[in-house]
Amino acid sequence: MRKILLSTAAVGLIATPALAEISDGKVKIGILNDQSGVYADFGGKYSYEAARMAVEDFGGTVLDAPIEVVTADHQNKPDIASNIARQWYDTEQVDTIMELTTSSVGLAVQALSQEKKKITVNTGAATTELTGAQCTLYGFHWAYDTHALAVGTGGALVKEGGDSWFFLTADYAFGYSLEEQTGNFVKSQGGTVAGAVRHPLATTDYSSFLLQAQSSGAKVIGLANAGMDTQNAIKQAAEFGITAGGQRLAALLFTLAEVHGIGLDAAQGLTLTESFYWNRTPESREFGERFKERTGVMPNMVHAGTYSAVTQYLKAIEAAGTDETEAVAAKMHEMPVDDVFAQGGKVGPNGRLIKDVYLMEVKAPGDVTEDWDYYNVLATIPGDEAFLDPAESGCPLVQ
Repeated sequence: MRKILLSTAAVGLIATPALAEISDGKVKIGILNDQSGVYADFGGKYSYEAARMAVEDFGGTVLDAPIEVVTADHQNKPDIASNIARQWYDTEQVDTIMELTTSSVGLAVQALSQEKKKITVNTGAATTELTGAQCTLYGFHWAYDTHALAVGTGGALVKEGGDSWFFLTADYAFGYSLEEQTGNFVKSQGGTVAGAVRHPLATTDYSSFLLQAQSSGAKVIGLANAGMDTQNAIKQAAEFGITAGGQRLAALLFTLAEVHGIGLDAAQGLTLTESFYWNRTPESREFGERFKERTGVMPNMVHAGTYSAVTQYLKAIEAAGTDETEAVAAKMHEMPVDDVFAQGGKVGPNGRLIKDVYLMEVKAPGDVTEDWDYYNVLATIPGDEAFLDPAESGCPLVQ
């Protein structure tokens, strides 16, 4: 009889934690991104605040365990990012790492996290490699990607007659992916690509690159870069009289943060693609105003996407009854995404969040009636069109 009682007790000890099992007694989320370089406003400290806001809105606990958010600056260097991620996982009990602006960083940390059996949610990185050839079992890609940008901004400009392109490209994984995706889309619509020139990340002098683009004679100069790189390229293009001479600039990754940084005089008329705009619906406006109250800025798609990613991760823990990686990843694949960032969103087998994105036009200064209301929403691009590329080889894990 005593053996039976001990066996019953043992079963209880095994079964009970599975109902509400939190490792280390807490859930710890790491926000790893650029906080001092060209992408500091693109994500940076504002993504950290978005994550903290999501935790507060969730109630501060999940399955009765406290939630903690930590952050660090990876300086846009994959080796630094990997060292931070390894330390977080090995000694600081971090359960998941999110944001990961800079595609080379995103790919490096996603690969390490697969080895460590940890979930990553990329909201700042852009390359489709994250859910393509370099996908992992526990990697998710949340806010946008280079295919969505190509379909949105590239598609709009081709339709308007911009059928010949030359690319000014950031010389790393993100720039290559954005150039390739947009170039392929332009050619699929009957356009041509005259060539490309690549510049180092965080360069300050674009004169030689812009002169090559100008002399190409292409109707559209595609800026396959982001953050301060795009801002500086646009400013210097104006000095060279490029748009005055009839060529158009395509800011392929440009967000509300960069529009604010460069000013409406320089940004007016630009066509761009974002997956979130604070003044699109009453719900997004309420979120934007709360975010601005705590940060001083309105959120772009990276900030809102980080809020959504943190929220969905916590919902998945709650639904799984544990923070164990396999169980939480399964729930994140399974559960719909319905929040202020994504309505009716779904996660594909490769970890890609599929949701609508929006084609925007930057308003002229005289058309702005309130602070930060910089966009006219030109079109909604359905998620399947934005994110599902039939030409993409796809994730080998889900073939």
